Amino acid sequence: MFEILAFFMGASVGSFLNVVADRLPEGRSVVHTRSFCESCNHTLNPMDMVPVVSFLWLRGKCRHCRASIPARLVLVEALTGLLFTALYLRHGFGPEFAVLGPAVSVLVVVALIDLERGLILDRIIFPSIAALLVLAPFWTEVGLSRSFLGSSSTVASLSNSVVAGAGAFLLFLGFAVAYPAGMGGGDIKLAGALGLLVGYPGVFFAVWLAVVGGGLVAVLLLVLRKKGRKDAIPFGPFLAAGAAAVLLAGGEFLDWYHDIVGILQV
Repeated sequence: MFEILAFFMGASVGSFLNVVADRLPEGRSVVHTRSFCESCNHTLNPMDMVPVVSFLWLRGKCRHCRASIPARLVLVEALTGLLFTALYLRHGFGPEFAVLGPAVSVLVVVALIDLERGLILDRIIFPSIAALLVLAPFWTEVGLSRSFLGSSSTVASLSNSVVAGAGAFLLFLGFAVAYPAGMGGGDIKLAGALGLLVGYPGVFFAVWLAVVGGGLVAVLLLVLRKKGRKDAIPFGPFLAAGAAAVLLAGGEFLDWYHDIVGILQV
């Protein structure tokens, strides 16, 4: 029952993230206008907006005009629900869940906006960086997954986060200087925020996963002729996915890291 509760909490957040992704890039309010059908402009009632369930019940059609509901809406709800369920299974309903739930929500909406519009918005990244700097002294490591209000030194925790964030920021800034066409300013700021979120060595694995995942997808798109060699591919979704993977499966990455360090020291 608690897994189901975590899923529907996440799915409800995902429903709101869909609204944010649709409205925030256009400067529209995310709270003052009720949701409506984009085809017939009919205001949706609560029964039309039950996360995941309404889409399945209505068979993906608007109740009023029968226009197709974008599949992206239910996919984001389901993905966010699954991420919240994974957080519950790892941390339970505690301080970590309360902090990391909003963190993965930001990752989802940043990835979604970048994927659809090629934008990483300062109005999302800057408040996130400010919040992470406030939280940084209180992180500790559980495996490689960050935990809140742990027993580690506040100085060590703050230093770890700041060094990881600054290192990722400078690394991506270097990429942008060397190859301006391949890296945007939003990617640079997002990398810094992710360093604050996952710390070191987590940021190393997050960036590595992003590079590998982005490379594989780029090759696939080229092979399928969906993209050309000069076409831009948003990198924000891959950075967000790498950070989420580290938050949820940090222990496995940490074991691998220790194995590599042990081999190099032999």
